[in-house]
Amino acid sequence: MNKKRTKYSLGPVAGLVVLIVLFLLSSRINLSDGGAPEGINSVPLPDSSAGQPLQVYFLDVGQGDSELIRIPGETGYFNMLIDTGEYEYADGLTEYLKGLGVERIDALVCSHPHTDHMGCMARIVQRFDIGAIYMPLLPEDRTPTTAAYEKLLNAALDKGLTINQLHEDAIIESPPGSQFQVMSPRMDADWDGANNYSAVIRLVYGESSFLFTGDAEEESEEIILEDGYMLSSDVLKCGHHGSSSSTSDEFLEAVDPLYAVISCETGNRYGHPHRETVGKLDREKIITYRTDKDGTILAESMGDRITFTTGLDSVHGRDG
Repeated sequence: MNKKRTKYSLGPVAGLVVLIVLFLLSSRINLSDGGAPEGINSVPLPDSSAGQPLQVYFLDVGQGDSELIRIPGETGYFNMLIDTGEYEYADGLTEYLKGLGVERIDALVCSHPHTDHMGCMARIVQRFDIGAIYMPLLPEDRTPTTAAYEKLLNAALDKGLTINQLHEDAIIESPPGSQFQVMSPRMDADWDGANNYSAVIRLVYGESSFLFTGDAEEESEEIILEDGYMLSSDVLKCGHHGSSSSTSDEFLEAVDPLYAVISCETGNRYGHPHRETVGKLDREKIITYRTDKDGTILAESMGDRITFTTGLDSVHGRDG
């Protein structure tokens, strides 16, 4: 299965079969015995991280989603890229990452297979050294059979990469001083659309914490709450671009963030972020950053307080 293949094209059904096989062969799959593990509020930082901050870039990729997490370590930064935006951002994202000094992506996460989240992920796989790829497994009739999705499968096959299934309590390796916890989707999830299959991941670095939610909507949020995960986080990346279908009152209360980030495009046709979501963030006095107003947003932490820099360059899309 890991033999390199060239000039190989998968149809929708064949592509899904290969993906399932790759998932099942993955040595990193953690078959949970049920029940949420005890949550953590802090992780001791190693001496090797001294002087270098955690960096979390909320990249402005228009009406899409992409986050770059850079965790300092003894041999440099551990780079995790969650989502990439649409295909038109392939060249711009490549240039942006290389401009930040990223040559290797240690963990590449596809939160779910919608093109506004993974449209150019195949190009990223082709152009960078990739440590591991992570993605939720959707039922066959829920999996979008887009060209972008098939190209991602082919790109992984061509480089001999195994795609690791993301589900509750799945393991994502991280450097000392940090921990990722995957809270969703459940392995037995059965949703109507792909959004609620989004991977929901909490990062703890020192005493600072971030929650990344993809496009998870209220139904998924309810299951996470039922499962009893520790959700309290300093920063919440709001689900589904600030849609009213996400960030329910109960979920927001459990996360209790100091800051929220919404990824969306100026004047987008969906009306994101919805006024209901913006209103509840305002009522709770949560400091909110938006890529449509603030461009690319950088959050940095030395393991305690988090500082934000806004107005950084957006990722350039293809002209026309």
